Amino acid sequence: MSEYKVPTMAEMTSSGESPEILFWVGCAGSFDDRYKSVTRAFIKILNKVGVSFAVLGEEETCTGDPARRAGNEFLFQMQAVANIQTLNGYNLKKVVTACPHCFNTIKNEYPALGGNYEVIHHSTFLQQLINEGKVSLKGGGSFKGKKITYHDSCYLGRANNIYEAPRKVLEALDAELVEMKRCRTKGFCCGAGGAQMFKDAENGKKEVNIERTEEALSTGANTIAVACPFCMTMMSDGVKNKEKEGEVKVKDLAELIAESEGL
Repeated sequence: MSEYKVPTMAEMTSSGESPEILFWVGCAGSFDDRYKSVTRAFIKILNKVGVSFAVLGEEETCTGDPARRAGNEFLFQMQAVANIQTLNGYNLKKVVTACPHCFNTIKNEYPALGGNYEVIHHSTFLQQLINEGKVSLKGGGSFKGKKITYHDSCYLGRANNIYEAPRKVLEALDAELVEMKRCRTKGFCCGAGGAQMFKDAENGKKEVNIERTEEALSTGANTIAVACPFCMTMMSDGVKNKEKEGEVKVKDLAELIAESEGL
């Protein structure tokens, strides 16, 4: 017996049901070993609070974000149109995703190609669950009093002006949120956006993620909270580069909530 249920949109539609949210898993959440645990954590939370959700399963393909950022507009439109046709075939209410790149693309770029949906990033969705009392972190759980720093994802922060939701989620943990010097509107990229994730670094004195990791470590926090798969990889690599992986953990907001809830 599995500890959590993950129905597909096709299964729910065939039985005449319409889920409250479509959870868009994304490439990282499906294939990246580290980010799969974020997918699992978020699904455990959805199961616990009784939110009706479904995934596309094998019908989901890449949003096309990396293709467009890398300059392949033709490939982006092919991927986007295929996804929009799939999504428009279902009775969708909301799309929730744990990836700011998927979030930005589906929310802001799909409408031009005929895909209009209410799209929410999982940080905002988690904040809503906390506000509604569906997720009640009694006494802050295992993170009470611990120092946590939060790294703003470019596509969540500067691209979509979402700064408070992730911080409200961290506040609910009753941890001490210590900000890096460059945060919110003056945040500093992890180094992976704009399809940089998939190419070698250019010549320079220092990798972007090393610079950002140094900022995070200087706060004295033993947890670096992220809300993006690219940021997760880059900050984790930075921590490994500094040989601090034994002391400092990089975790997604959903993982922190799931841990505090004992899921």
